Amino acid sequence: MAEQPVANGDTIDIKSVGVIGAGQMGSGIAHVCALAGYDVKMSDVARENLDKAVATITRNMDRQVASGRITEADKQAALKRIETGTELSLFRDCDIVIEAATENEEVKREIFKALCKELKPAAIICSNTSSISITRLAAATDRPERFMGMHFMNPVPVMKLVELIRGIATDETTFRTVRAFAVKLGKTPAVAEDFPAFIVNRILLPMINEAVYTLYEGVGSVESIDTAMKLGANHPMGPLELADFIGLDTCLAVMHVLYEGLADSKYRPCPLLVKYVEAGWLGRKTGRGFYDYGGETPVPTR
Repeated sequence: MAEQPVANGDTIDIKSVGVIGAGQMGSGIAHVCALAGYDVKMSDVARENLDKAVATITRNMDRQVASGRITEADKQAALKRIETGTELSLFRDCDIVIEAATENEEVKREIFKALCKELKPAAIICSNTSSISITRLAAATDRPERFMGMHFMNPVPVMKLVELIRGIATDETTFRTVRAFAVKLGKTPAVAEDFPAFIVNRILLPMINEAVYTLYEGVGSVESIDTAMKLGANHPMGPLELADFIGLDTCLAVMHVLYEGLADSKYRPCPLLVKYVEAGWLGRKTGRGFYDYGGETPVPTR
């Protein structure tokens, strides 16, 4: 007989959280979950990525202690709640698992197929995808009714928003549970429909892509474009600086999803963005993108 969810009113009681992927997003999600009092299991295919993630979480919590946002005792307790491993069997007892792997649909679908074999039947699965169809991803699982999108913003410990996206099969209990969970993490949920790139990236990435076109067509230099948007539109970061922060490969992946999903030429990825990704110039994470990060201060590459 299938295990039934333990209901608490109209939500399921979440105690243990799994996180798949120990990159920038996965480590940030593990960070906020551990601080919120949840037991956290974090998995990645490479042990070195997990070690790096724990070091990053520790460093970021140290900053929070220094700024008075948390205490040293809070930090130590949170770090003790994080367990890491390279096998999906780590998630056997988790109530919810959040996938934060690379923004590639085939990779995610393969992860979900393997994950479902390890989970208890009542467990909820969420994807941190920034653009891919939740309905399609849910179809790769054995529990589409207990699957939905939970898109955190980067950097996760700082940004307050979480986009919540229901697939066509997502049931109401799952949605209510995940929304309550997001609020307990100190986040503000924004509900989005399951359309390509949801809300934030549907608006943000075409702006970034247009900034790359502006550079490509010689309308302005990297420096002039970013300065214009920071001082002219009061943006905290210029669009090309922000693209480097997000990762140019991620920007390109989202533009492909928009272009293919909506069949509108206005979403065509700029050829210069494609060229940078082909060169391996992916932004801050590779040390070079629209800026070169090799020195003390970033230097425009064009």
